[in-house]
Amino acid sequence: MKRNGIHKIAELAKVSIGTVDRALHGRPGVSEATRKKVLRIAKKLDYMPHPAARLLSGGASFKIGVCIPREIHFFYDQMRAGIFDEARRASGFGLELLYTPVRALGEGESGVASKLLERGVSGLVLTPGDPDSATPLIDRAESANVRVICITTDAPQSQRSSVVCVDPELNGRLAAELMSKFVGPDAEVAVITGMHSTEEHRLKTEGFCAGFETDCSGGRIAAVLEAHESEKESYRKTCELLSDNPQLSGIYVSTVNCLPVCRALEDRGRAGHVTLITTDLFPEMVRHLRSGTVRASIYQNPYLQGQVALRLLVDNLLNGIAIPHASYLNPGIVLRTNVHLFREAQEGNGIAELVGGRAMSAGS
Repeated sequence: MKRNGIHKIAELAKVSIGTVDRALHGRPGVSEATRKKVLRIAKKLDYMPHPAARLLSGGASFKIGVCIPREIHFFYDQMRAGIFDEARRASGFGLELLYTPVRALGEGESGVASKLLERGVSGLVLTPGDPDSATPLIDRAESANVRVICITTDAPQSQRSSVVCVDPELNGRLAAELMSKFVGPDAEVAVITGMHSTEEHRLKTEGFCAGFETDCSGGRIAAVLEAHESEKESYRKTCELLSDNPQLSGIYVSTVNCLPVCRALEDRGRAGHVTLITTDLFPEMVRHLRSGTVRASIYQNPYLQGQVALRLLVDNLLNGIAIPHASYLNPGIVLRTNVHLFREAQEGNGIAELVGGRAMSAGS
């Protein structure tokens, strides 16, 4: 029998998934008209609740742990909002979200995740900034039947259940194709990345370098610089790069940490003359796109990444829906002409918070 998720029923009935749960299991808080509507749609979709859902509807709770960085907040605040919004929709099923961030990517994630396992989580969302140290922890979780979803960056040698991200090599190749359209043949360009030890950063760099040499006739990579997500290091190394390479035509910043690069270009009088391709979008970037300092940015949709990662775990735990080995999002391209269409550029776009209930318990 075909099994359709509760999200589909909620979408068709135009109600929350909590309302769907109450209607399906005869619990109070739902009008008779809504109950009949939900049951009619469920029957039409041949929906059969998973046994775990029946158990949880009796009042039990389940825990999902989340360990993502606080910094760079431009990116991870949006991801957190997506996770929290999805958790709110699932709170009617007894979800307890244990949100325990680390300061920055690759700093103490394994230790935090280990503590989350000790607290009895059934699922875990993790950014493995150091995949070598994270892999044993992930494998231990999976062997204990705790599903682990890597988000933004991967631990490909681990037994994790899935990864949710924009394919990093594709991300780099897309940036290279854009760069080749902005600069002429025989152009020299550079890459400023975070840490090569992080899978995401390494693959973006490799994708860009391979793609640019293919797409740009005579094109050359002048330098690949690790800036370790440090604003001071990014600014200093960009200034040195510009001094050492007066003929530099372009820079690809493969992380969200592009503001110090923009500042270095402006301070050295090279803004608009050196083609800058960046990653993602946040409010402080908008003026640089509109002024031409940033020619284009590859949008990874951190909000949707967070939403998808948590939804995969909830659907698996409640409905037994299989988790795909990878969920790659389609990258967007942000230009001056369409920047206003992205949620990060819209005024008054706050970051969601959960208040009360058992939807979230935070640790630090």
